[in-house]
Amino acid sequence: MLSRKASCDSHGQDSSYFLGWQEYEKNPYHTVHNPTGIIQMGLAENQLSFDLIESWLRRNPDIVGLKRDGESAFRELALFQDYHGLPVFKNELVDFMAKIRGNRIIFASNKLVLTAGATPANETLMFCLAEPGEAFLLPTPYYPGFDRDLKWRTGVEIVPIHCSSSNGFRITSSALERAYQQAQKLNLNVKGVLVTNPSNPLGITMNRAELNHLIDFAIDKNIHIVSDEIYSGTVFDSPKFVSIMELAMERELYNADIWNRIHIVYSLSKDLGVPGFRVGMIYSNNETVVDTATKMSSFGLVSSQTQFLLASILSDKKFTEKYMKETQRRLKKRREMLVSGLRNAGIQCLISNAGLFCWVDMRHLLTSDTFEAEKELWKRIVCEVGLNISAGSSCHCSEPGWFRICFANMSQETLQVAMQRMKAFTDSSNSAVSQQQFVNNTRARSLTKWVFQLSSYESEPHR
Repeated sequence: MLSRKASCDSHGQDSSYFLGWQEYEKNPYHTVHNPTGIIQMGLAENQLSFDLIESWLRRNPDIVGLKRDGESAFRELALFQDYHGLPVFKNELVDFMAKIRGNRIIFASNKLVLTAGATPANETLMFCLAEPGEAFLLPTPYYPGFDRDLKWRTGVEIVPIHCSSSNGFRITSSALERAYQQAQKLNLNVKGVLVTNPSNPLGITMNRAELNHLIDFAIDKNIHIVSDEIYSGTVFDSPKFVSIMELAMERELYNADIWNRIHIVYSLSKDLGVPGFRVGMIYSNNETVVDTATKMSSFGLVSSQTQFLLASILSDKKFTEKYMKETQRRLKKRREMLVSGLRNAGIQCLISNAGLFCWVDMRHLLTSDTFEAEKELWKRIVCEVGLNISAGSSCHCSEPGWFRICFANMSQETLQVAMQRMKAFTDSSNSAVSQQQFVNNTRARSLTKWVFQLSSYESEPHR
């Protein structure tokens, strides 16, 4: 009676990434009302600078009241707006994007398509660039939601580019080629590569070598590049962020075919910390993609009131500059708190310089080098320790024992509670291991003594 889409389980919600959220929602932590509940560390939200935006809103009550120059703009904003978006908002957005990139790139507002968040932006690009059954290559580990965002409604397939901890999970030419060959073995036509830069879940920016590998590969295979850059403003440490568009401009690829096959996804959810406002965008040099994506955006428009408010915030250049610098400072400090707390618990992290999370190495806590052992460890951390973190397998990491832990969606006090819980967990785990080792060693010594006695007996002459 229902459609195939409604009847089949292809949404990806059976992933541990989503299951952890379900456990959290059953028993959410609260400092007073539920201090033993589960702490949400699987949510990549930037809640560290709400006070700055709230302060700006208090200083600009007319904007909140939908007024322009003292006159009400309510009627204008309440009426239907077409899917092209408010010109003033798009102009402020491209300026903001350029500012984050050190004004090394000039963006044109007529190449920008507004969407209700980065999720529909990525899906819209899949609809524009690929047919059902065709494939995009994605470096692992990647954001678990991509299995839903890119595949569920579009029918596009994902082929992983397996990256290794041996080089810090960096993208290599050989890894790109292996993924492409794997797609061919599966009879999949590869239409492009999608990367997140800075990476979710790694929290690192792509270096120039990786970006050059990517561009050269796309030129060689005649395919598209989609660069999801929604964390570009969260870079809090060196090296600085380099956009795929910046490198394409440096290489003077304006007249090359690849110029029209490079597309950027961006949003204000992470950098400005307003995911509930649902503001995303596609930026492309391809006129047909921009035209098609603009038409498709009518299925997920950004409200006029939201555009009006955010255009006013972004137009205050002094405020946005101060906001970004302060947010990056706070992110760096908060990341250091997480890394320090985990180190105290005997856990190391991948060195990172961006994002709202750390890629955490818990391989030494596995009972075996398997994904089954990783799943068991994840279950214990969620259910026994009370921390919802994301298992590496949900990010399609090819090595068991890695986890993503978010640090910017909670108070400093809550993070301290989380680290205390993790320390208690590793201490008890180490104690259990030590106890088991003691038992094993005692048994070994007893066995050795028994074998020695037996050998001595057998070596004596028979009487």
